[in-house]
Amino acid sequence: MEHYIKRRFPPALFKNLYLDLEDRLSASALKAFTMVRDHAGLDPKPSRELEGHARFRMMEKAFRETCELHGGKLLENGIIPLTDLKIFQPFMRFEVNGQGIIFGLAAMPEPKALPVKNVSRKAGVTLNYYLSPRLDLDGTGPKIGDIFVLFLVARDRERGGKISEFAIGVIDAAYEQYLFYEPLDKYLEGYADEPVTAPSSGTGAKTPIISLKKTIKPFVPPEKPDGDNDNDRDTK
Repeated sequence: MEHYIKRRFPPALFKNLYLDLEDRLSASALKAFTMVRDHAGLDPKPSRELEGHARFRMMEKAFRETCELHGGKLLENGIIPLTDLKIFQPFMRFEVNGQGIIFGLAAMPEPKALPVKNVSRKAGVTLNYYLSPRLDLDGTGPKIGDIFVLFLVARDRERGGKISEFAIGVIDAAYEQYLFYEPLDKYLEGYADEPVTAPSSGTGAKTPIISLKKTIKPFVPPEKPDGDNDNDRDTK
């Protein structure tokens, strides 16, 4: 199963994106730590709480900006493609060789732990229904094109402003387990020398290897989260 899922979002094509995200998000974590330490003037517990919220919001901004530089598009009107499910986090859409990928950011309490289940992520994992183990005896179950992939971050609890692990994860449609999880360094093994852009178009600029679908066919999701939450907050 993991090998099958990994083939649907080839690591080599996203190598530079993931490395840039690692750099930008590491810098955001350190910036949040130093900002609160040097300027908040709070006691330790509220200081950690403020740092957690600041860290994730700064990471979200860096995540969106970095994805946009690599050809990702913010989901229009905050709606998951093929559904009517509303989201409240910056989810970015890429497409590689016909495979649509909805890419999100999430903080883990610790490496390999599931991130907090909020409205946005519950909506996202509905796209992984076809990847999730289930009975489909007649083969007529829904065939969803896009998949939902998370760039996962676990802070270092021993060292302020540091990250203990970056990882790539795919959560099942019931939000109960990872269908795929790999630390970023392992995920990128063997792809150090792979190209990530197509040959020059002749204009002097490189042609992105990632393109977007022009149209998306309507789809009725197999499951949807209960209610909306404008805050869509995580507990950090």
